[in-house]
Amino acid sequence: QPNELKLGQALRINFMNEETKLNKDAEDKLYQLSEQLGNKPELRIQLMAFAGAEGMSISKARRQSLSRALTVRSFLMKKGIRSTRIDVRALGNKSSELPINRVDVNIVER
Repeated sequence: QPNELKLGQALRINFMNEETKLNKDAEDKLYQLSEQLGNKPELRIQLMAFAGAEGMSISKARRQSLSRALTVRSFLMKKGIRSTRIDVRALGNKSSELPINRVDVNIVER
C-alpha cells in the first residue's frame, strides 16, 4: 500500500454489465483514496467513465457512464472531497480498452 499518491491513474472501478452501484471493494479503495487526498488540496480527481454492451446505443452508453461517474463522485463527496476538486468525463463507449464498463479515477494537479 503506497502512501505516495502518484499523478495518473489511481484506481479502476469495474462495473458488471449495466450496474451503476459501487461494490464493497470499490468503496474500500475509494475510501482509502479519499483519506490520502484529504490533506493534499493541490490534487484534483478526474473521473473517466465508460459504458457499453452489445447493441447499446451511444446515448444510453453515455448516460450510463455519467451515472457511474456521479456515483463515484457522490461517494468521494461523502468522504469529504469537495465537488470542486472532481472533474467528471462521461465517455460512453469511446474506449478501446477492456473492460469497457468502468470508471478510471485519475489524479491530476490543479
